[in-house]
Amino acid sequence: MGGVGKTTLAQLVYNDDRVQRHYEIKAWTCVSEDFDVSRVTKSILNSIAKDQSNNDDDLNLLQEKLKKQLCGNKFLLVLDDVWNENYRRWSELSCPFGAGAAGSKIVVTTRNLVVAERMGADPVYQLKELSDDDCLCVLTQISLGARDFNRHQSLKEVGEQIVIKCGGLPLAAKTLGGLLRGRYDPGDWEFVLKTDIWNLRDSDILPALRVSYHFLPPQLKQCFAYCSLFPKDYEFQEEQIILLWTAEGFLDQEYNGRKMEHLGREFVRELHSRSLFQLSSKDTSRFVMHDRINDLARWAAGELYFRMEDTLKSENRQKFSASLRHFSYIQGENDGEKRLKSICDVEHLRTFLPMKLSVFDENYLAWSVLQMLVNHLPRLRVFSLRGYRNIFNLPNEIGNLKHLRFLNLSRTEIQILPESINSFYNLHTILLEGCWKLKKLCKDMGNLTKLRHLRNSDAYELEEMPKGFGKLTSLLTLGSFVVGKDSGSGLRELKSLAHLQGRLEISKLENVKDVGDASEAQLNNKVNLEALSLEWSARSERCEFETHVLSVLKPHRDVQVLTITGCGGTKFPSWIGDSSFSKLARLELRQCTSTSLPSVGQLPFLKELDISGMDGVVSVGSEFYGNSCSVPFPSLETLYFANMQEWEEWIPFGAGQEVDEVFPKLRKLSLFNCHKLRGTLPKRRSEMR
Repeated sequence: MGGVGKTTLAQLVYNDDRVQRHYEIKAWTCVSEDFDVSRVTKSILNSIAKDQSNNDDDLNLLQEKLKKQLCGNKFLLVLDDVWNENYRRWSELSCPFGAGAAGSKIVVTTRNLVVAERMGADPVYQLKELSDDDCLCVLTQISLGARDFNRHQSLKEVGEQIVIKCGGLPLAAKTLGGLLRGRYDPGDWEFVLKTDIWNLRDSDILPALRVSYHFLPPQLKQCFAYCSLFPKDYEFQEEQIILLWTAEGFLDQEYNGRKMEHLGREFVRELHSRSLFQLSSKDTSRFVMHDRINDLARWAAGELYFRMEDTLKSENRQKFSASLRHFSYIQGENDGEKRLKSICDVEHLRTFLPMKLSVFDENYLAWSVLQMLVNHLPRLRVFSLRGYRNIFNLPNEIGNLKHLRFLNLSRTEIQILPESINSFYNLHTILLEGCWKLKKLCKDMGNLTKLRHLRNSDAYELEEMPKGFGKLTSLLTLGSFVVGKDSGSGLRELKSLAHLQGRLEISKLENVKDVGDASEAQLNNKVNLEALSLEWSARSERCEFETHVLSVLKPHRDVQVLTITGCGGTKFPSWIGDSSFSKLARLELRQCTSTSLPSVGQLPFLKELDISGMDGVVSVGSEFYGNSCSVPFPSLETLYFANMQEWEEWIPFGAGQEVDEVFPKLRKLSLFNCHKLRGTLPKRRSEMR
C-alpha cells in the first residue's frame, strides 16, 4: 500500500550511522514502474561513481563498469518502489551484484508481494498500518511539536477523531499534521474533521490528502498543481521550481513587500512542512514528491496540465483539450513529429517542458518539431529544450515567442544565440549551463531589462560578454562573466550589477587593460555573493600587473568560497588570508606563479584548502601559518596539495619552540605529485586520515 512508510523506513536504515560505517559502498535508486534494466543499471552506477559520466546504453558495458565498482566491496543497495514482476529482467539486473564482498545487502521496497518473491527477498517485511495511537503520535509531533496533548488538552478529543480517518497511514497523518501545524484553536481542528471533502468519492486519492490540499491557500494550490508536470520520483531543486513558478506569474512581483524569490522559498518551505514535498534520500539539497502526493497533484491539476509519459504511445495521437495550458513529457531518445505534433495545435499553451530523468542520457529532437513549436505556440511563457544534443541553433521564428519568460537551452550544443532574443522584453530567465559549444551571446542583450537569471556556467567556449551588459541591472544570478577584449564588456560593467548573489565566475582576466577598470567592478560591495572564482586563462608577460588587478578584486568579507586560478606575479595581495573574511570556508589556489603562499592560517572558519600547480613555491613556512596566529588553521578539516613540482621543504609551525596544537581539526591531508618534498610532515595530537 502506498503511504504506509516503506521508503521512510528504508531511508532510516540507509542513513543510520552504523550502516554508514559497515558498508564501503552505498547506492540508492528509484526504480518505479518503468523497469528498464539499462536505465536502472546506469542509475546505480551513477549513484556509486558520481564523478563519472556513463553515457553508454550498451547493457554489457554498463554492467562491466558496475561489476568493477562493486568488486571486493561490501555494498548496500536500495531499490525503491519496484513494480516489475518479470523474473528475467531482475535476473539481468542482478548479474553484477555477485562481485560484491560477502555481507553485501540489497533492500527492496515494493507494494507487490509477488515482486518480493520474484526477486528472492528473504526475509520479507510486510508493513502494516499504524495503530490509531501511533498515528496520533505522528499527528501531534508534526502539528504541535510534542508527543502528546498535555499542553493542548482541548485538542485531544478532536485529534483522536481525525486520526481514525487516516486509516493507519503515516503519510495521511503527516500531511494532516502539516495542515494543522501552529493551529491551537479547537475550532480549526473541528473544521478539518467535519469538512465534506472527506466524503467525496470521485477519485482514488486518499481522503486525508484531498483535505490537506483543500485547505491550502489559493496561491499554494496553484503552485502545488504545477508540480503535476514532474514525473514520479523526479528530484528537483528549490530554485528550479521557483524559477518556473515565477515565469508562470504565480509569484507576484511584490507580495506584501517580499520579492518573488523570497516568496517562492516560503512556498517551498510551506509545502515541505505540510509533507507535500519531502527531501530526497540521495541528495538532501533536492526535493521529491511521494507517489501518492504526485497523484494528488495530477488530480488537482485538472485539464490545465498534462504530463505525457514516455511509454503511453496512445497519447501521442490524441487531441489535447483546448483548455490545456501546461505540458510536460519525459524525453525520449528521438522525439519526432509522431510524438509531439499534436501539442502544436494547442495555441494557448504556456508551458513546454521536456523532463530529463538522467543527465547521462542522450536525447534528440527533430528540427521539424522545433520549427512547429516556435511557429504555432506564440503564447509560450516557459520553453525548455534542455538536454537535446542536436540543438546547434534556433529557428529565426523564435522571435515569435513575445511572451517568453523562461528559456532553457542547458546541455544543448547551441553555438550562437539569435539576435531576435533581444526582443523578449518579458524574459526573466535564460539557462545556458553546460552549453560547451556556445561562443556568443546576443549583441544587444542589455535590452532585456527584466532579466533576473543568466545561468551560463560551464560554457567554456564563450568568448566574451557583449557590450552594454551592465544594463542588466535586475540580474540576480550570473554563472560566468567573461571579460571582453575590444568589442566586449570590461569589468567595470559589473559595477551596476549590484544585486548579484550566489556563485560568480570571472574568466579571461588576462583581457583587463587597466587596474582602474578592475577597481570599477566593486566586488567588495556585492554582499550577497557566496562563491567567487577569478580566472586568468592564459599566461602573459604582465605578471606584476595581474597581481595589481587581483589586489583590487577583493570580494566582500562575507564570501564563503573563493577560487583563484592562473594569476601571475611573485606574491599574493595581502587581503587573501585576511582574518576579516570570517565566513570563508573553502579556498582554492591553482596554477598561480607566486613564490610563496598567502597567510591563510589566519582565516578563522576555513574548512577546506586546495593548492595545486604552484611551481614557483619551493618552501612553505611561517608566512603560510600567519605570523601573529597562535593557533593556525583553527577550523581546517581538509588540506590538499597537488602538482607542486618545485616544492622541497615544509617548515613546521613554531619550529624551535613548543607548540600546543597545529591544525587542531584536520581530518584529511593529501599530497599528490609533490616529488621534491623532503623531511617530516606537520604533526598534531589526534590522528589524521
